[in-house]
Amino acid sequence: MNPLKDTYAKLIKAEANRLGFTACGISKAAFLEEEAPRLSQWLKENRNGKMAYMENHFDMRLDPTLLVPGAKSVVSLLYNYHNPEKLFVSDQLKISTYAYGEDYHKVVKDKLFELFQFIQDKIGEVGGRVFVDSAPVLEKAWAQKSGLGWLGKNGNIIHKKAGSYFFLSELILDVELAEDAATTDHCGTCTACIDACPTEAIYAPHQVDGSKCISYLTIELKDEIPASFKNKTENWIFGCDICMDVCPWNRFAKKHQEPRFEPNPQLREMNKQDWEEITEDIFKKLFKNSPVQRTKYNGLKRNIDFILK
Repeated sequence: MNPLKDTYAKLIKAEANRLGFTACGISKAAFLEEEAPRLSQWLKENRNGKMAYMENHFDMRLDPTLLVPGAKSVVSLLYNYHNPEKLFVSDQLKISTYAYGEDYHKVVKDKLFELFQFIQDKIGEVGGRVFVDSAPVLEKAWAQKSGLGWLGKNGNIIHKKAGSYFFLSELILDVELAEDAATTDHCGTCTACIDACPTEAIYAPHQVDGSKCISYLTIELKDEIPASFKNKTENWIFGCDICMDVCPWNRFAKKHQEPRFEPNPQLREMNKQDWEEITEDIFKKLFKNSPVQRTKYNGLKRNIDFILK
């Protein structure tokens, strides 16, 4: 047992707060027993669509000690990206608010490395790794276990005081820290997200068919978007915010305080004709250092043409 685990946990949470994280919670680095059969069934039903990478490293997704030998603690963090100013009205082509500014992988990872350096400076030789949606880590499971929120019916983590417009990230460390308790579910009888999803991707409470999600269709899917989704993507050309925009808990969401998430001013001026006529050169200027780079020019053009043609 580590007699300083409470002190260390408080130090880490205070620094996370100073760095701008919305919340920080800690859980024991142990095998995710409950999640194992759920993930297995989800994959068996092909809910991952063509995201074949979800089938890789199955054991690693469930056991943090396979990612960090000797791991004892998982520090989970939320980083707010909410922007209440919607750049695109309903009849315009739209991109998700998380992609308005600089790529979150870089922004959040920079913060995580600062936090990791702080831990090593204050606690000593601590081994570990930082993760921002780029490794086989079941982020939502760890966020739940760390008390950062509950799994909403739309499959997103919901924080009682901050809603769900935030990025999840983790530090997996080989030091013992005081653990937090999981929170309870507060979705109640609400079905707003299920009712609002135009592609019926949320096929049951807490169950999302990735292969039908607009975010999957516009980002992950590399083939042509199936014709069966024509007139169902509601003008989204990169990602989708529908199930979060309708969530009552997001009335508590506050605007982010991260300058790097501010929109490129040119985005505000885009109209349907601009999108239809977008060139690769404009794409590169408009989305430099943006998450939208992930679709590449041809992917975004495919999404635009799917709606306009």
